[in-house]
Amino acid sequence: MDTKQSDLTREKILNAAFGEIHRNGFQAASIASILSDTGLTKGALYHYFPAKHALGLAVIDEVVQAGLEEMVFRPLREAAQPVDELLEIMQRKAAYVNEDTIKLGCPLNNLMQEMSPLDDAFKARLTLILKAWQTAIHNALVTGQRQRQIRADVDCEAAALFIVSAWEGCWGVAKNMQSVKTFQLCIAQLQDYVLSLGPRSRSRHKQTQ
Repeated sequence: MDTKQSDLTREKILNAAFGEIHRNGFQAASIASILSDTGLTKGALYHYFPAKHALGLAVIDEVVQAGLEEMVFRPLREAAQPVDELLEIMQRKAAYVNEDTIKLGCPLNNLMQEMSPLDDAFKARLTLILKAWQTAIHNALVTGQRQRQIRADVDCEAAALFIVSAWEGCWGVAKNMQSVKTFQLCIAQLQDYVLSLGPRSRSRHKQTQ
């Protein structure tokens, strides 16, 4: 098998494993279901991942974190006005959710709730993602202070921690209530919180004009 084909096979396994874990949780995730989705043998899967545990960690690193890098971290780093981009990311996420996504919930949140109390390796990898997320928002807010979109008296580190925590809380509550509207209302309040860190004249209504 050439390198390109090997990479594609590995990616196929990771994507199938991500879907299985997202639907059923890591502990209940079925290797048989992953093999069925990929059409691979157990020997082929274990060639790439020697155990289910290693596969789960790879899903965190290469699917969950990579997804956040694409959707949140990189856009914030590259935005000329990252505070506005943060608000837009929230808006896009609120518009994207539907009954199916709310039913399954946030993959990161699900894994934190299930695995962090049980497995130190999972907890460490998930914590790295949370810290990267907090750093991305912290940097966006600091840039916002320089651009006078965020007040100078705002503690950007504490605000970033709160935003990440509230964002994941929106997912958890909405999943429990199985309500798209609940998620959207929660995200709208989080947008208002971000705007409250700026000049008093700013509002979400003006932001969306």
